[in-house]
Amino acid sequence: MSVEEPRRIVLLRHAKADWGQEADHERPLAERGRQDAPVAGRKLADTGIAFDLALCSTAVRTRETWKLAVQELPQRPRTVYEERVYEASLGELIALLNETPDDVRNLVLIGHNPGVHALADALAGEAEGDVLARMNRSGFPTSAYAMLTFEGSWKSVEHGVGKLVDFWAPHS
Repeated sequence: MSVEEPRRIVLLRHAKADWGQEADHERPLAERGRQDAPVAGRKLADTGIAFDLALCSTAVRTRETWKLAVQELPQRPRTVYEERVYEASLGELIALLNETPDDVRNLVLIGHNPGVHALADALAGEAEGDVLARMNRSGFPTSAYAMLTFEGSWKSVEHGVGKLVDFWAPHS
């Protein structure tokens, strides 16, 4: 594969979680989250993108979100449960993307705010139409996703390298 072919990054925020007595990492999905996660999966399936790799936080709510969303995709990507996604800073998320093998063309990252929103905003050097304004106005709610494209290798992912081409959020 040539590194000149556009690559895609989809940043999916976990679905709505419960606020029980569990430690933050162990919080499960709330009922609304269990309803929204498959809807997000269907919206991702509608894009027609075949994902090569999913990087998912190890938190219970992200794993449950991905388990429900991925069932809606026509092709299940290789999934890596990555503890570094949980509570990751913007710089840590970019460093993680930089480690992605170049044979991966389309990647989905299932994570948390504020990191997911910050990453989408930082990578978006340009945006189609009002996509950036819609994303920033929404505050990147649970089950939302942003899709960016970029050219080059994963090692070249840095601030402003991408184009924000889609943003979707449930209940909006």
